[in-house]
Amino acid sequence: MANKIQPVKGTREFYPEQMALRNYIYEKVRAASRMFGYQEWDAPFIESIDLYAAKSGEELVKKQSFTFTDRSGDFVTLRPELTPSLARMIAAKQGELTYPVRWWSFGPFWRYEQPQKGRTREFFQWNIDMLGVASPEADAELIAVGATFLRSVGITPDLALIYVNNRRLMDSEFDALEISVEKRMDVSNLVDRRTKMEPAKWDAYAIELGLNESQLAGLKDILGNFDLWKKSDELVRLFAALEALGVKEYVKFDPNIMRGLLYYTGTVFEAFDTSGSLKRAILGGGRYDNLLADVGGQPLSGVGFAMGDVVAGIFLQEKGLLPEFIPSPAPVFVTIFDENLMRESFSLAAELRGAGLNVLCYPEPAKLQKQFKFADKMKASIALTIGPDEAANAQVAVKNLVNGEQVTVKRDALVEFIKEFLKNA
Repeated sequence: MANKIQPVKGTREFYPEQMALRNYIYEKVRAASRMFGYQEWDAPFIESIDLYAAKSGEELVKKQSFTFTDRSGDFVTLRPELTPSLARMIAAKQGELTYPVRWWSFGPFWRYEQPQKGRTREFFQWNIDMLGVASPEADAELIAVGATFLRSVGITPDLALIYVNNRRLMDSEFDALEISVEKRMDVSNLVDRRTKMEPAKWDAYAIELGLNESQLAGLKDILGNFDLWKKSDELVRLFAALEALGVKEYVKFDPNIMRGLLYYTGTVFEAFDTSGSLKRAILGGGRYDNLLADVGGQPLSGVGFAMGDVVAGIFLQEKGLLPEFIPSPAPVFVTIFDENLMRESFSLAAELRGAGLNVLCYPEPAKLQKQFKFADKMKASIALTIGPDEAANAQVAVKNLVNGEQVTVKRDALVEFIKEFLKNA
């Protein structure tokens, strides 16, 4: 036997079940985005590597990107993220846009990473941003969009929460501890590793990084103070806005949220599974300033977040929150009684489609029992048959595939009958 060609490592194959999950996430993302008035957009899937070199850092460009030289000799990459494309496109029409800009996108991305649970080399990602306004209330709106998505897919606050921190608040606390700016990346990584290390080893690691005993004790006090947000006017306003927006129960202040803190300039937030079984964030984002500086535009503040479909899909599956998979989008099934009546069945199917119904028609004559078995596997709700008697009397035999009941309906009354049936099914 010839060797089967395997898919490229880290890519994903979307059989109908997986495609249904991807589409379900997209539909919920789209609904949440549109509910708040955001416009859908997208950017090229292939970009010049130069777009990322200035903004995204050496690791992304040299280690995580799928890069290649095209036929004209240009060095390009499959896009690993969307923010640089967003910056370029906003800068290109900066003086023409109406602010605040509210944009969202859901599309494919590629990163050359080590595949593991919740991480693949090919993924789809929801990106949503508000640009041109710098206020805690704008931050609250983006968090509310994320919470609205969680609510729409059945994720309640006891299953997942959005944890919030603030760059300016933490900087002021680090200033008070006299932790130098140069050490703050190390401190951020230190905090990220706290839950993964034994307390004594974590303390030793902190000292190794250059913190003294007093600074370490002060850092622990900060990380344990869940009322610290009350010292920040931004966060006080943020939580007031979240309450007004009806999503405050989804949001909690956590000084331990450090990931991305040095990239963002104000509020940062990440959604996590509260049980802790899924270690990766469901979504994450925050406020950033000077978005356009690296692509030649004027400084522009923004706030946004991203959510990958891989982690979100795993979470929904593990929590049993996905709707039942329906193999076919057509609830109406038309059988082929025999070869002589095949065209009559095709004509019936076309007539019903013209009336706005989704109709699955068997493509060849076969035993009716075999056709009904196929319809059952496709989860059709109703089966239609035109036999010799029905054809002679302008009628159709209609079978309820749920309870097996069968009736005969006049051809000219069939559309209304089916629509009423499906409405009550």
